[in-house]
Amino acid sequence: MTEIRNECRQKPQITGFNRKRKRKNDSGDSTLVVHTKEVIKSTPSSLSLLPQLSNDDDDDGTNANYHKPNKIQATGPQNGLDFNEEQNNLSIKTKNQQIEKLSKSSKKKIEGDLDPELTKITSNDTFGTSQINTSVTSSDESKSVTKEIILPSPQPPWPEFFQRLEKTHQALNLVFTFCCTRKRLATKFDTIKSAVEAHINHPLEIQEVAQIVALRPTGIKFTYVDEAMLQVDLVMLAQQDNESENLKNQRGNFFPSNTASDRPDIYQINNMRAVSKTEDKKEEVLFFEFIDGDLKRQAKSYTKEKTGDPAKTFRRLRKKDENLKMPTYSKKQMLGLISKRNCKFKTAVEKFLGKCYFEGKDPVETLKKEALLHTPIPSQSNHTSRRSSSGRGEELISGNNNTSLSTIIIPAIPTDRKSIPEIITELKESDIYTGQIVPDGHRVFDPQEAIYGNLNFLLSQNLVNALYNSKNITKFYAHQAEAMNNLHDGYHVIVATSTSSGKSLIYQVPVLHELECDRNTRALYIFPTKALAQDQKRSLKEMISYMRGLEEVMIETFDGDTEMIYRNRIRDEGRIIFTNPDMLHITILPQEERWRSFLKNLKFVVVDEIHVYNGLFGSHVALIMRRLRRICAALGNHHLKFISCSATVANPLEHFKTIFGVDNVKITDFDGSPSGRKEFLCWNTPFKDPGDPASGRGDITTEVAKLFCQLILRGARVIAFCKVRKGCEALVGAIKHELKDLGRPECMSRVMGYRGGYTPQDRRQIERQMFEGKLMGIIATTALELGVDIGSLDAVITVGFPYSIANLRQQSGRAGRRNKDSLSILVGDSFPTDQHYMQNPDEIFTKPNSKLQVDLQNMLVLEGHIQCAAHEMPIRIDEDVIYFSKFLREIAEERLVKDELGFYHCHDRFLPTPSKFISIRDTEEDHFAIIDITHGKNIVLEELEASRAFFTLYDGGIFLHQGNSYLVKEFNPDQKIAKVELVRVDWTTQQRNYTDIDPVETEAIRLIPGSLSRAFYGKIKIQKTVYGFFKVDKKRRVLDAVQVDNPPIIQFSKGMWLDVPKQALDLLASRRLCIAGAIHAAEHAILSLVPNFVISMPGDVRTECKVGLKEFVVAKARKNRREEYSPRKRPARLTFYDTKGGVGGSGLSTKAFEFIHLLLQQAVKRIDCCHCLEGCVECVASEYCKHANEIMSKAGALVILKTFLNMPIDIDALPLGPEEGVENYSHFTVSGSSTVTAAAETIVLAEPILPKGRVKILDYCES
Repeated sequence: MTEIRNECRQKPQITGFNRKRKRKNDSGDSTLVVHTKEVIKSTPSSLSLLPQLSNDDDDDGTNANYHKPNKIQATGPQNGLDFNEEQNNLSIKTKNQQIEKLSKSSKKKIEGDLDPELTKITSNDTFGTSQINTSVTSSDESKSVTKEIILPSPQPPWPEFFQRLEKTHQALNLVFTFCCTRKRLATKFDTIKSAVEAHINHPLEIQEVAQIVALRPTGIKFTYVDEAMLQVDLVMLAQQDNESENLKNQRGNFFPSNTASDRPDIYQINNMRAVSKTEDKKEEVLFFEFIDGDLKRQAKSYTKEKTGDPAKTFRRLRKKDENLKMPTYSKKQMLGLISKRNCKFKTAVEKFLGKCYFEGKDPVETLKKEALLHTPIPSQSNHTSRRSSSGRGEELISGNNNTSLSTIIIPAIPTDRKSIPEIITELKESDIYTGQIVPDGHRVFDPQEAIYGNLNFLLSQNLVNALYNSKNITKFYAHQAEAMNNLHDGYHVIVATSTSSGKSLIYQVPVLHELECDRNTRALYIFPTKALAQDQKRSLKEMISYMRGLEEVMIETFDGDTEMIYRNRIRDEGRIIFTNPDMLHITILPQEERWRSFLKNLKFVVVDEIHVYNGLFGSHVALIMRRLRRICAALGNHHLKFISCSATVANPLEHFKTIFGVDNVKITDFDGSPSGRKEFLCWNTPFKDPGDPASGRGDITTEVAKLFCQLILRGARVIAFCKVRKGCEALVGAIKHELKDLGRPECMSRVMGYRGGYTPQDRRQIERQMFEGKLMGIIATTALELGVDIGSLDAVITVGFPYSIANLRQQSGRAGRRNKDSLSILVGDSFPTDQHYMQNPDEIFTKPNSKLQVDLQNMLVLEGHIQCAAHEMPIRIDEDVIYFSKFLREIAEERLVKDELGFYHCHDRFLPTPSKFISIRDTEEDHFAIIDITHGKNIVLEELEASRAFFTLYDGGIFLHQGNSYLVKEFNPDQKIAKVELVRVDWTTQQRNYTDIDPVETEAIRLIPGSLSRAFYGKIKIQKTVYGFFKVDKKRRVLDAVQVDNPPIIQFSKGMWLDVPKQALDLLASRRLCIAGAIHAAEHAILSLVPNFVISMPGDVRTECKVGLKEFVVAKARKNRREEYSPRKRPARLTFYDTKGGVGGSGLSTKAFEFIHLLLQQAVKRIDCCHCLEGCVECVASEYCKHANEIMSKAGALVILKTFLNMPIDIDALPLGPEEGVENYSHFTVSGSSTVTAAAETIVLAEPILPKGRVKILDYCES
């Protein structure tokens, strides 16, 4: 017996007989309502279905609350109820079977294209009027199965007012769903009004729609919007007017062809209206939209006449040789979505009526009053507009009965915010909260009282006064006193305490104390970013301004932005110089003759944020510090003291010794600073359709925008961290839009973005405004992660998991810098890594801090700095070995030039400036200027690195700056400029690009023990190509695709690769497993283990990640034939390359190549031991994957890795594909010769890479 539940669905989902399947209702209780029983019949019959019953197998409608069930009989085929599209269309009976003929042309635009079958959904099937004939005819009419279906008995009929409202909702639902299939058709109230009125037979009033919104506030948006934001749609409407006759002829067809190659591009630049210089008053239109779900895209490319599935899903692009697979939608999908929304409305009405009856209220009058809150008002009105799409829970009546405008719109930002627990409580009670805080995802950390300590030496009264006057400090915390005492006693010092614990005093006070004693004292303050250096310089200057006699001491910045005319004076007169490792490497050490006086008197070297100097960058900085120590020692300066501060890491003391090469070090890791109560929330982005996981997670940007606004409107000063620049800009725009919707446009100027690319002047201004309290919120990339003091912050929002636990903890530490209570929120995206931590929040708090690693035996890095050192001062091996390790003699004899006195000098190939040949980090000199030409301004908005420019700037694209949209009018790669114009549009652009990672020359081959497979090492070509861009709307739906002809970006590096054997490809194809996903997963598994053998940071070695839209086939349909081809075939190869070091690489992939067989063994073990089904961050998913692990095959990865090692594979234990998430992209076939059909896969057998010279054949390493 099969038991399922009537959920106001179009078709019961029956998976087979003799199986019970429970579904949960809205309250979470499992309910068994519908029973089926086998009875063999020979008499055919028919079934008349309600609109609630459909053949959409993917539909998961919301259940209405009914009372007692009644038993009735239904018959169906023996293998289950088979409701096909044709039967369903014939069985839906309604009063409105055809759309009335309309005289006005505006009505014909929509109604002329409506399918009569879909209009049947708008029947007057109100509560208590349903009739069901339960006979079902089997397909072969020879056998049928009687199904005993228990359906609910009817409740009392709804009041006539609600029956009329339901009919209006059904009509709105139908018309809007149709409009969704026309991407360019804006659902303005005026646009859809006439079509709706044709169904309801009475005028559609705004108040009537507001009453519907009041019942389902989270599912509908009904508000005034800026008409300019819809200008793309409006242009298309004008074109549709010209095509009205075609639309008439297509009456009943929802899928008119979009493949006309001669159709003009409605998105061309000349159709854009730039923001007017004098445009103070915006034209607004009333906009209606369902926001509780969307149509799912079809990927089929063949004709199904009975179901009405699209016969053609391609749009011809500007090049005739490319067909773009565009999303289309079937009638079945539309019927399912329409029915689902109708069911939700029924549920809402029943809940509302039940509550009103229980409380003794008149439901009609109650709804009319509550609808006032949802009546849209133009923003120009003196009234406060209320965003109608906001609501608490699924229905308005489920919240507080006293809901009023004042509880939704906060009248003014309070100067003194409430406590964090109160704010969290208000968030949970607000209309944005639908249970986003995950189980066990709310953590509270108790406050800590201050612990003070004493110095073992005396400070001058002058310095004591300066501390009090500038910082109001009268005593030191315990960790501050301990570190300064150790420094006074002659030790080097490393301080590892929490963010905002007052670490900067530890290196400010001793330097000022020493300056009072000796005016010739010099100090070098080294910071990883210019912003951090500026911040600390401002703080130190403020303190020294209160010290008599030291007011004129020069404290200056010496970096790449310092003008040449000032550099000599800073070098000669500066006592405290703020710089970075790059200037020390490129300018100061190579010019040691000019800096000799400064270096001879240098007593303090402060290196803040030492945890940043990790991996390859850390190796470079460690050798730069050794070069500094070597020169100082040669000048007789043996009193140099190093002071460093670090975030909380696992090995701060060991890391300090590695960076500076010194031993007499004292660590201070006990934190005596006070801290307020800290609270942490794991906040998961809700599903698009609440309660329906199949609908997918909503847009994280929209979710964070709502959360951000709720916090700042409650007086909290907030910073949100985004992973990429584009995400930062998109969030700025979303927050400003949300503030406008909430009726608080005056707050928009108090929110700004902060990221790389902004001019230094703009960044300093933003920092200053935030520090002074003029801004309430900042949306930043990791540029603000490193502790720039921007004043007290109350809350930190991390938008998506930020690559590592260390990043997350660093960002969370930015809140509560003034010892107040604070809040940190991690908002989970839909990506696997994010959901892993949403499901396992304990790991965020219990995972150990990561270890910092620096490799001083990387021969490429070591040689480069030895060449630099030899140029600064000739090398004597016996004396200098203490700085450059035991490898100094080997490198000097092989790579340097020895003179007759036994000194070693820099090789000629590095002259005249060796430091310019050694890049310590990926900094770019070439930048593109982005010029705003709106109304002839011609001002530089920002500068963009050349490598980013080709992926961000293209003619016709949208460039985002401070949340505003700029249209790229001209992109000139030769002059390195891009001209942009400010526009107001509701869509953005997304580049279409791919990166090919291909070996081009074999230099070495390494054997893999016990296997015929080989690993290869050599020259790697990285080619990045941008071939076009998509235009996407706010729901990420593709509106159009445009091709561009930008030249590819080509770089070369070093790397290793492994060619996948043919037998592995054959096995994957035979099991229908995704080959591209298998390679991708295997690459991730190996890459995650590289740090076990090579000291490296994530991103130092990379691979070619796969993405679905690029890896799967493109299909063409010709006369009912389906042909597949791939425009971009990739070799079956695992490739890894160095991202740093230029053409010669960084040496990291060389070490990985050395231990490749051990890497393969560990990767197999890791996957075998992981109990997940489809791959997770513990095995094959990567937190750093650029494409969010889109295409993965865990089982396929195991096949490839075991084949490399010649390990046995249990074929029967392999799953039969295709894997979840890839079945809609491609079909896998095997030809008669057991080879992968080229037309069905984009992965082809890899051809060997030939060498250009002698190749080394290397055996494997034992350890």
